[in-house]
Amino acid sequence: MSTPRGPAAGDGDAQLVERTLAGESHAFELLVLKYQRRIQRLIARMVRDSNLVEDIAQETFIRAYRALHQFRGDAQFYTWLYRIAVNAAKKTLLDLKHDPLVNEASLQPAREDDETFRPTHELMTDETPETLLAAREIAAAVQAALEALPEDLRQAVTLREIEGLSYEEIAVVMACPVGTVRSRIFRAREAISTRVRPMLERQTGKRW
Repeated sequence: MSTPRGPAAGDGDAQLVERTLAGESHAFELLVLKYQRRIQRLIARMVRDSNLVEDIAQETFIRAYRALHQFRGDAQFYTWLYRIAVNAAKKTLLDLKHDPLVNEASLQPAREDDETFRPTHELMTDETPETLLAAREIAAAVQAALEALPEDLRQAVTLREIEGLSYEEIAVVMACPVGTVRSRIFRAREAISTRVRPMLERQTGKRW
C-alpha cells in the first residue's frame, strides 16, 4: 500500500509543477500551502484593505494554476508566482481608483493594530516605557515612510527587505533590469532614512 505524498516528501517546486501538469491536483495544493502566507503578506503590503487580501491571493493562485503550462523554469517558481501576485494586486488597485463605491480605507496606510503592520526597528534591551514608546514611534515612522514611497520603490524595497528576494529575482517579479531594481531600492532606503534619521538622533544624541 502506497503512502500519500505530502509536504514531508521533500518535493521541490519543479517536481510539484510537473506533478500538477500530469493531473495530480494535490501537488498544486502543496504549492498553495507552501506559499499562501508569503503571497498574502506581499499583497497586504500593496493593498491596505485586509478584506481584499485573501481574494487577491486566491485570484493569484487561480491565475497561476491556469497559466502553469507556461512556466518554463527559467526562474524560481515562487518568483514567477510573486510576479502574478504583484500584477493581480496592481489590477485591483487600478480598479479601486476607478470605482467610486470602493471604501477609501483600502488605499490608506497600515495602522499599528493592523496584523500586517511589522515594526522594522525594535529595542531588545533596556526596555522601559520610554524606550518602548520610542521604538513604536520609530517603527511607525518607518512604516509611514514606506507607505509614502512611490509604488515602484515601495514594491522593490518590500520584496528585498521583507520578502528577502535577491536583486535578480526582484527584476523578474517587477519585469525590469537589475540595475533599475538596485536604483529603486537605494532611493527607497534613502527616503526612509531621511525620514527616520532625525528621530534616531533625538533618541541617541548622535548624528548618523
